[in-house]
Amino acid sequence: MELIRTKRTGISFRIAKKAFIKHRQIYIMLIPIAVYYAVFCYAPMFGNIIAFQDFSFTKGFLGSKFVGVKHFIAFLNNYKFWSLVRNTLMINIYNLLFRFPAPIILALLLNEVKNQKFKRTVQTVTYLPHFISMVVVAGIILDFVATDGLLNEIRRLLGAKEAISFMTEPAYFYAIYTISGIWQEIGWDSIIYIAALSSINQELYEAAAIDGANRWRRVWHITLPGIMPTIIILFIMKIGQMLSVGYEKVLLLYNPTIYETADVISTYVYRRGILEMDYSYSAAVGLFNSVINFALLISVNAFCKRMTGNALW
Repeated sequence: MELIRTKRTGISFRIAKKAFIKHRQIYIMLIPIAVYYAVFCYAPMFGNIIAFQDFSFTKGFLGSKFVGVKHFIAFLNNYKFWSLVRNTLMINIYNLLFRFPAPIILALLLNEVKNQKFKRTVQTVTYLPHFISMVVVAGIILDFVATDGLLNEIRRLLGAKEAISFMTEPAYFYAIYTISGIWQEIGWDSIIYIAALSSINQELYEAAAIDGANRWRRVWHITLPGIMPTIIILFIMKIGQMLSVGYEKVLLLYNPTIYETADVISTYVYRRGILEMDYSYSAAVGLFNSVINFALLISVNAFCKRMTGNALW
């Protein structure tokens, strides 16, 4: 058995060597990418060790005192824990319910447009907000929802007597964050669905039309099933980010009066890690966040694979 195993190993090595020589240009092109991920993605993972230490710059990674799961327990016992998790989950649930379907709907609508000039115009207009700096986007949002902003001006035209200070009322933050996110990303996110739609065999539509299927029937029975694998893959990836909300936008929008609904895990980590320089604690919170996201990704991927046959792996 050992001899057979050795022979198989030798054969596999020769096949791999032959393939490498044959496609060496492609492998050489992969070297910068491999180096990038090794240096900027995998090597920094060693830094997670400080989540289990009372980290000190003077003592370094290996010299700092190990304290086990002290910081994880401190975070779980923190009075802000449940509000941070709730806010993070609520923003992601709002995004899942409203922002996730928005680019799908836009792609389906654009797919039905026959006027190519109008279609390209709509695509360009919806793409543009994605390329605007987040600082500028946050400024636009704050101007729109200010007491003398566009939103309150529209309310006054409709008969409202008093202006609403949207950015000092915690109840409005989820809606503001979600709607502004749809406006900013709907066009960009629709690109992948438009690409998936272009791969659907047009003969299926012709056959359905001959059989008497109207436009809605063709969308329901041909278009949606045609892009369903793409939808499922992106859905799985979205679920894998349920405890992640980018801190940049929230940081630019929120203020202490709306911490009740606006403070999320990533902004809390920013304040504890950067402003208060509690690096070990913030690393523990970030690691906790990543582990939960990873567990969700694995679970949802297995569920989707079992139910639909489509999954990331």
